[in-house]
Amino acid sequence: MESKPQWLTVVPPTSVGDDGESYRRLKGMFTNLGLHTVCEEAHCPNVTECWAGGTATLMLMGDVCSRACRFCMVTPGRPGNPPDPSEPENVALTLSQMGLSYVVLTSVDRDDLPDGGASHFARTIEVTKEMNPGLRVEVLIPDFQNDVESIRRVVNARPDVIAHNIETTIFLSERVRDPRAGYWQSLSVLRTVKKLDRGMFTKSSIMLGLGEREEEVRLAMMHLRDADVDFLTIGQYLRPSARHLPVREYVPPATFEHYKRVGEEFGFKYVASGPLVRSSYRAGEMFVGALLDAKDTTINEQPA
Repeated sequence: MESKPQWLTVVPPTSVGDDGESYRRLKGMFTNLGLHTVCEEAHCPNVTECWAGGTATLMLMGDVCSRACRFCMVTPGRPGNPPDPSEPENVALTLSQMGLSYVVLTSVDRDDLPDGGASHFARTIEVTKEMNPGLRVEVLIPDFQNDVESIRRVVNARPDVIAHNIETTIFLSERVRDPRAGYWQSLSVLRTVKKLDRGMFTKSSIMLGLGEREEEVRLAMMHLRDADVDFLTIGQYLRPSARHLPVREYVPPATFEHYKRVGEEFGFKYVASGPLVRSSYRAGEMFVGALLDAKDTTINEQPA
């Protein structure tokens, strides 16, 4: 594979003036409280922009995942210990001190837990919203082995957005993801969220550069819209290490723009598509936040 093209060049966070200072401040806060961020665990290229702009993605239930997807930098293995019972309060307290406007809560997969960690996830949402009334909370959830009651527990905690990623196309899913995950299982999770709450916004994400063809990407979009998914993000897969899947193609920006238009034609409320776009992406979160504000205004203006 050829070297990375210019459009994938990212300035290191610690060398970016005021943004770098914001990065270092938040990094110190997370480290002191023993909190994990997917921004760092997954080597996200947008960490400086997001942290300086009032958004962050926290990873719950430790930093060891019970699954081993072939694209993911998070450490696979046996998590062993139960989730820290004080984590929901620690997360909520930390967020109250950070002045964020939008947070994404995600987690490792915890197939070792009876409910996949859904109750811990839900408790974190509830405490976070209770202590931070103006904070928008998006959750990027695991599939909970497609258990409806586990999904219901998270839906009932009332996050603002529920995201779950299909990651890739149907034809590449088995090669890219852990065998315990699955393309149809992920679509079922997204569909279940809407069945449980028609008003809940849902979101998913696709990586490009793994060998997918355009017709496969279009098929994935069609399946997501059939599941009534509202928001879509599309980004370039970047190989985290030599043990992960190789990059088959560095997709040019013009192709991402093309897929953005295609997604909008399919009817997604918002499509963020670009080489450095990730599932948790500040520009998208700003749009989603505005949409949620408009939704709240409409609800509040309805006659009693």
